[in-house]
Amino acid sequence: MRVLHTADLHLGRQFNGISLEEDHAVVLDQIIGTIVECEVDVLVIAGDIFDRAAPPATAVRQFNAFLSRVASETRAAVAMIAGNHDSGDRIASMSIMTDTRRALIRGDVSADERPLVLADKYGPVAFSGLPFAYEYTARECFADETLQSPEDVLAAQVAAARRNVPEGARWVIIGHAFVSGAQSSDSERPLVRVGGIETVGPEIFDGAHYVALGHLHRPQSVGVPHICYSGSPLAFGFDEAGTAKSMSLVEIDGAGAVDVKTIPFEPLRGIRTLRGKHAELVAAEPSTDFIKAVLTDDVPVIDGMKRLRAVFPNACDLTYERDQRAPEVKSLDGRQTKMANPLDVMGDFLELVRGERFNEDELKVIATALHDVRTGEDVE
Repeated sequence: MRVLHTADLHLGRQFNGISLEEDHAVVLDQIIGTIVECEVDVLVIAGDIFDRAAPPATAVRQFNAFLSRVASETRAAVAMIAGNHDSGDRIASMSIMTDTRRALIRGDVSADERPLVLADKYGPVAFSGLPFAYEYTARECFADETLQSPEDVLAAQVAAARRNVPEGARWVIIGHAFVSGAQSSDSERPLVRVGGIETVGPEIFDGAHYVALGHLHRPQSVGVPHICYSGSPLAFGFDEAGTAKSMSLVEIDGAGAVDVKTIPFEPLRGIRTLRGKHAELVAAEPSTDFIKAVLTDDVPVIDGMKRLRAVFPNACDLTYERDQRAPEVKSLDGRQTKMANPLDVMGDFLELVRGERFNEDELKVIATALHDVRTGEDVE
């Protein structure tokens, strides 16, 4: 049986305030193309279909159109779950009057987790969808006040699913979790409300032949080859620059052994960090990629971002290399320590109180003031 494992679409998300709707349209087309070309039996979406619980109408329409194409243009079944960014109720509503022979749509946690059972020439394959749930929701569902962590919740879900797997069936678990030992990214939201341990051990999935995971945006296997994250189809932060994005084509043989191949996505726009003098960067070849510019100029450049966007219209961030090299100072106990970068301190403060860092005009004012301070000039 052939399974196409995807996750973390985050439809409706923006990249530093720039819409990703066209970027999402490109990768959704590539998913459809892969299903058809590789004759996929089951499309798995392991959570975070939308970027927030109340997504914009454009994102909902985009996903509805995508599912309609899967239904009309392919023979693949669909198995998908809600992630921590999704509204479980919204995802669950998609399952009403759905053909349950071809779809498993799980939005809310259940104490009686029933799988989608499909068959190939070797026999049945059971797909258990375990939607993300916080502890207080799981306590009510399972009538168990001892559930205190994401691992407790997932263990209860796995146990509930295991009871309904047919005897002798190969078993695929679809989950949304942070498995110990996996590599995270900056753009992922924690799975715990306040504090606590959000990771789960890979041994929780014992008995499954393949575990299709969502939540972490980097494609990777964890602990053993059959516990896998497909990663997100798009990069959502500059820390993911250069990270290859892919979907996972999984072939399950009659004995339950899996062969996992990665199929790369070809994004509409890349993500790059450019370093150099401003005059060098604006002389480069134009591009629609998302750009972070690190300038090596000694003094602030007037209208630096405006001029940069004439070449790179999706430039998102502009910093100075000299500001990233904090000088070493002596602490009171004599140890070497680093001074905080003033731009970082002020940027962090603005992000905390209003949700965004400097705009271009503010950056010019602050950069000029800091320059005057460094050169000893009076600052009003």
